[in-house]
Amino acid sequence: MRDVFILGSTGSIGTQALEVIAQNPGRFCVRALSAGGANLTLLARQAARFRPEIVAISLDRGEEFVTALAAELPGANKYQAEILTGDDASARAARRASRQAVVLNGITGGVGLAPTLAALDSGATLALANKESLIVGGALVKAACQRPGQIVPVDSEHSAIAQALASGVHHKGLTSVNQDGYSEVSQIILTASGGPFRGKKRADLAEVSAQQALNHPTWSMGPVVTINSSTLVNKGLELIEAHLLFDVTPEDIVPVIHPQSIIHSGVTWIDGASILQASPPDMRLPIALGLDWPNRLEKTVTPLDFTQVQQWQFEPVDHETFPAIKLARQAVAASASHPAVYNAANEIFVDAFLDGSLPYLQIVDSLARVLSEHTGVENPDLGQIMAAQTWAKTKAQEIVMNAR
Repeated sequence: MRDVFILGSTGSIGTQALEVIAQNPGRFCVRALSAGGANLTLLARQAARFRPEIVAISLDRGEEFVTALAAELPGANKYQAEILTGDDASARAARRASRQAVVLNGITGGVGLAPTLAALDSGATLALANKESLIVGGALVKAACQRPGQIVPVDSEHSAIAQALASGVHHKGLTSVNQDGYSEVSQIILTASGGPFRGKKRADLAEVSAQQALNHPTWSMGPVVTINSSTLVNKGLELIEAHLLFDVTPEDIVPVIHPQSIIHSGVTWIDGASILQASPPDMRLPIALGLDWPNRLEKTVTPLDFTQVQQWQFEPVDHETFPAIKLARQAVAASASHPAVYNAANEIFVDAFLDGSLPYLQIVDSLARVLSEHTGVENPDLGQIMAAQTWAKTKAQEIVMNAR
């Protein structure tokens, strides 16, 4: 039985992870749950069912959680958990993991960096759904790894790439480079659904509403990730993540639009062969792999039915209408701190769009402006990364204020 620490348990990734665990009794033991604290009722329900030793809440709502938990427990049930509160609660929980445990980081945004570093420091396997922490932390996160393969990607695209890489005869670990420093990888294929505005031109997007942008055609995700999918910023973030995870240069990562979301990404080898991972668009599959990599759990999702007629479509990315991926490449090329700025500024602009303070097209246009004004730092330490994020958010907030 494997110990599991779930960070962001009330979010989309966390709730689906608990579904996977519930479907596999005796396989996992939930040792810790962490959440922001906005949905204490759900967190209490999760705690009452899975009985973790630790419950971490970012907000100072420990007493409210105790009340909510009592309401979920039948009769004289005396289950209690150690409750951690505060901004660093998730990181403190992750630090308690053992080397044999897995920490699933399903927190959204750059705030996931500290828990990521804490999980790696504990020696546990890190199932990483919080792509932002790798993008923001970059070399710091990679340097914190204590062994090859300690980070297992949970994003559907990066899980697909890891699965494809595992088919290489000379493949070692999760990177594209084997122990001899030799790679058989020619390109990484990074698929994107195209979001709700696939096929649209820039002029078509001038009056886009939040409701329209949140109407994703294939995936059910949180609001920030869904907006990022619509702008293709999410694919820009994933390109940076793939570059860092698999030691492949951004120029050799090829984004392609695949609206059916059946092919989740893959690898093209130096001999011209390509291996692509296909499965239904269901996050429970990469989550399950992240929880017990490289083992597969039975009946995680309903497999594709290859006896039925299917059509899979692939299209090039329209970089003129959706320049976010080009901006991501430019960020990687500019400096080691530019990706942190890319992520931090985008978070501000997405929030501003969702509350009606910024037009849709200004999300990426404003992001380009912030990146152009950032003075990059090579080999930044944690303090410099945090300073770059603070600068980016302040600059982004100034832009939003002037747009009103």
